[in-house]
Amino acid sequence: MQALYEAEAKATGDGRGGHVRSSDGVLDAGLAVPKGLGGPGGDATNPEQLFAAGYAACFHGALQLVARNEKAKIPGSEVSAKVGIGATEGGGYGLAVTLTVSVPDSDRAVVEDLVNKAHQVCPYSVATRGNIDVELVVA
Repeated sequence: MQALYEAEAKATGDGRGGHVRSSDGVLDAGLAVPKGLGGPGGDATNPEQLFAAGYAACFHGALQLVARNEKAKIPGSEVSAKVGIGATEGGGYGLAVTLTVSVPDSDRAVVEDLVNKAHQVCPYSVATRGNIDVELVVA
C-alpha cells in the first residue's frame, strides 16, 4: 500500500493515564483510565473513545462515498460507534464495536445495502475484519 496520508501521534506519561499529542498539535489530550477499568475516570478521554470517534467518522465517510457512487441520497445520515473493551479467554483484553447508522426518512433495505457495502470499503472495517467483532445496526 502506498500511503496517501499519514497521521502520527505520541503517547507519554502513564499509558492510559498519560497524554497523547499528534505531530501537528491538533490533537493534544490528557488520558484517564475509565472507572469501568478500575481508574478514576474524569474529564479526560481514553483510547476507546478515540477509536470510537475515528471509526464513526471513517465509516460515515465510507457510507457517503458508497451512497454517491450508487447515486443514493442519505441526507441527515449519522454513524455512532460504541467500542467495548473486556477480558478475553486467553488472559488478554479485546475490543468489540457496534456501529449504528441512522438515515432518517430513507428506505431501510437501501440503507442496509449501503451499510454493508461501506463495511467492505471503510479502512477501519478492513483493518479490524477478523480481529474484533463488529456489529452493524441500522436504526
